[in-house]
Amino acid sequence: MQPLAVRAGTLRRSFVAALASIVCVAVVPAKGASAGSGGREHTGAVPTAFAYVTNQGSETVSIVAIGEGGEKMQVTGEIKVPGKPAGIALSPDRRTVYVTAPEAKELVVIDRATADVRARVRAGEGPLGIAVNPVTGDVLVADWYEHKLLVLDATTLAVKGAVKTGQSPSGIAVTPDGGRILTTDRDSNQVSIIDAKSLAVVATVPVGERPFGIAIDADGQRAYTANVKSNDVSVIDIATARTVATYKVGRRPYAVALARGRAFVTDQYSATVTVIDLTSGEKLTSIPVGEHPEGIWSTASGSHVFIACWMENTLERVDTGTLKVTGKVEVGDGPRAFGDFLVEEAPSRAPR
Repeated sequence: MQPLAVRAGTLRRSFVAALASIVCVAVVPAKGASAGSGGREHTGAVPTAFAYVTNQGSETVSIVAIGEGGEKMQVTGEIKVPGKPAGIALSPDRRTVYVTAPEAKELVVIDRATADVRARVRAGEGPLGIAVNPVTGDVLVADWYEHKLLVLDATTLAVKGAVKTGQSPSGIAVTPDGGRILTTDRDSNQVSIIDAKSLAVVATVPVGERPFGIAIDADGQRAYTANVKSNDVSVIDIATARTVATYKVGRRPYAVALARGRAFVTDQYSATVTVIDLTSGEKLTSIPVGEHPEGIWSTASGSHVFIACWMENTLERVDTGTLKVTGKVEVGDGPRAFGDFLVEEAPSRAPR
């Protein structure tokens, strides 16, 4: 899927130039919440686990109390983000939300404590995938149209470096030690492995057709790519820079999350999440979810994964033990949540 896919499923290659100059920012009350509550529907206990979901159609970011303990999920607010927001990542201290707005050609910076947009800065010609280096805090943006990785300083938001990748980089992942950055180069059918210090490409690894999302395991040893066209997942040994396994999944896989020794893969055209045992390589099941699932991320404990369903306009919760959907909530129009969108500890003030 390209970064500017519209709700009908067609693909666009043009941006709306006027959006680049829009600076209007607002926090919109969630459905069922009064304007005076700042978008929060008060229920007594203050939730501390949240999802931040980019909604491309409604040009918002939904703030969702995810109820990891099995509680009901609820939208607590929405932040206006013009520019068709798609990718999302969080700072190492989980206090800042970074969002790519491809049509505005911008990186949008949101303060979690206030739910205010703190800055909008130019980030290439087609910012899509995004990640944050867990050690340095550098913000990493995949420029789909310029075929490069941009590295921005988290304090100044200035571009401090750029790396030429393959064609149309989309997903980005970083090893836990911060030493290696991996990009899925969709139209080159490869993954670029980049040294985070020198910003040099140290290897390229052939994978399946049209790789999009990517995840790295907790040991920083293996990476997993969702290959949209070949309907499979490639497993990369990072140290040797080679593909060591391929797993068949559902139709049009978009992204991968890892939990409990399993890979959870969103299958856009199958409306399922395929579950693969990473020890045996066997497919365990396909979990039915909402139509056109895209972004997926695991909680830190691995007890749940959360899935943004683009055509269903829902965020859905799957228990990784029972492999069942245990909750869902309606968010904005066209949710993508492409990246790291879960927070499991409260900021200094709960988001409004």
